[in-house]
Amino acid sequence: MESITRRNFIGTSLALGGAALATSGALSPTALEAAAAGAEPKFKISLAAWSLHRTFGKDWKNIDLPRIARERFDIDGVEFVNSFFELPRIDYLNDLKKQASDHNVTLVLIMCDGEGDMSSPDKSERMQAAINHRKWVDIAHYLGCHAIRCNAGGWNSKLPAAELVKNASESFRALCDYAQESGIEITIENHGGYSSDPDNLIPLVKAVDHPLMGLLPDWGNFPEGVDKYAAVEKMLPYAKAMSAKCHNFGPDDSHPEFDLRRMTQVVLKGGYHGFIGIEFEGDVPKDENEGVKACKRVLMSQI
Repeated sequence: MESITRRNFIGTSLALGGAALATSGALSPTALEAAAAGAEPKFKISLAAWSLHRTFGKDWKNIDLPRIARERFDIDGVEFVNSFFELPRIDYLNDLKKQASDHNVTLVLIMCDGEGDMSSPDKSERMQAAINHRKWVDIAHYLGCHAIRCNAGGWNSKLPAAELVKNASESFRALCDYAQESGIEITIENHGGYSSDPDNLIPLVKAVDHPLMGLLPDWGNFPEGVDKYAAVEKMLPYAKAMSAKCHNFGPDDSHPEFDLRRMTQVVLKGGYHGFIGIEFEGDVPKDENEGVKACKRVLMSQI
């Protein structure tokens, strides 16, 4: 299932120790050696809320994510989806921060969808989209996140990519200017349409020309036939976050869609050592919890 499903869903719903071994399988020898030596890990792992979207509202709410990340998966961070938030009043945000503190979980970022087209040919529309994102900058800042994830927009546009980049550079610059005081980073994911091509996203970041502007490479969101490893490598100098998109798993945690282990090494060799968010979107295993655990095992084997 491609990430575009997340947009469709939102449009219609709007809405270390023993525990680690028990919830995610044994640590790799490399990870155990690093832990014993007190060495800093090569990266940390976060749970992207979208991994569990099929059971959202049935088995869990947004407020439960820090507990789920720690107790179910022994994962150190959470990446929110904006449509999963209940009314974000201060008392609610304080409760969310307390949950994170109680479970020793970092609130990493907020994935923002459904806030307008940042590449719209209509200037008033794209600038309104920038304004619509401001509340998520403020919420991310209050929660202690380091970034929000935006969409480039322009999914159904027939405009040339260069024109969409020009349009988006204006709205994203305005959003970055707003985020300046809080220091919240503004990231764009390769998430369908012209944004699926790094050769469009990189010029966009350069055109915005702001230190808070960057990319969130999603390992799976590329058109068929694209060399995913080369595409992610190209985005790495601009990466402020990272999404380990994973689909169906085979025997021994193999991942036929692409080689998760190889992709992890591409990212590490490119100098990225921040949080890598697990975003499971597969059907095998059918239990999304098991999919998250399979992806974690692969990532842990590379630490």
